[in-house]
Amino acid sequence: MGPTASGKTDLAMQLCERLPCDIISVDSAMVYRGMDIGTAKPSPEEQSRTPHRLIDICDPADTYSAADFCRDARREMAAITAAGRIPLLVGGTMMYFKSLLNGLSDMPAADPALRRELEVFAAEQGWPALHQELTRLDPVAARLIHPNNHQRVLRAVEVVRLSGVPISELWRAGKTVSGDNRAIKDYPYFTRWQADESDSLPYTVVQLAMAPIERSQLHERIRLRFLQMLAQGFVSEVEELKSRGDLNPDMASMRCVGYRQVWAHLDGVCDSDAMVEKGIAATRQLAKRQLTWLRKWQGLHWLEADSDQNVTAALKITGLRATLK
Repeated sequence: MGPTASGKTDLAMQLCERLPCDIISVDSAMVYRGMDIGTAKPSPEEQSRTPHRLIDICDPADTYSAADFCRDARREMAAITAAGRIPLLVGGTMMYFKSLLNGLSDMPAADPALRRELEVFAAEQGWPALHQELTRLDPVAARLIHPNNHQRVLRAVEVVRLSGVPISELWRAGKTVSGDNRAIKDYPYFTRWQADESDSLPYTVVQLAMAPIERSQLHERIRLRFLQMLAQGFVSEVEELKSRGDLNPDMASMRCVGYRQVWAHLDGVCDSDAMVEKGIAATRQLAKRQLTWLRKWQGLHWLEADSDQNVTAALKITGLRATLK
């Protein structure tokens, strides 16, 4: 685990050269096909050398949830261990890690037809109108979810429409891990939901996290990587996605850091310089949120980004010996 641009993939690939490991991506953006540059997806050459599972499994028009990830990751972990190898989960989507380790709630799964209906309503009537609908259906959730947080507004309306139960009631009962923003955590009746024993992973889990010691180092890595993405054709990648005609900036895929800012630039909302500034700032905010998750995480073994001793340290922590491959 670790914040974006901390070097997780590089370390994972080095470990795969020494151990019988297969990588499972834990990244909510890399699941989408055609989103390669802006997600810092391993290159085709890197993937041919070290295959990554759960990459390029969805169209950007589709939704992919933590529940989908848990189902797919468990399947891949079972297949890898059945082959006598070690699953190596690598990524920065902390909710995916948390859901896999602690289990999921009993909330209804996303319904594609209803979600499209709500997205069309929001596009025609405006997102404030959908938030007003949430106020009517679940005033507690409407008070806690900011009107500009379109994804959470949509999900809250979807839950009550599908189940007949306000999402705030599920928070109160402690049956959801999806209320992870600050306002919802401040809800006085919110309790952290724990998985049943039957949901626990049937594996010995070793948790490694890496990050630079100085935040300024991470910020510089983020800046350089974003500029590199632009040099590699990131704007053209978003142009191609935009030209499809079936995507919009409110979709989960296009809300990914970087894509949202480039899309706004292509729409004429901001010039190129402002897009770069906003993209770097948004990526830094993502890294800050990831580090906030990790600082509260139990059982982590920390590694320093850029250290040339990380492979040795990881092997020592796991108690595994490098093997010839």
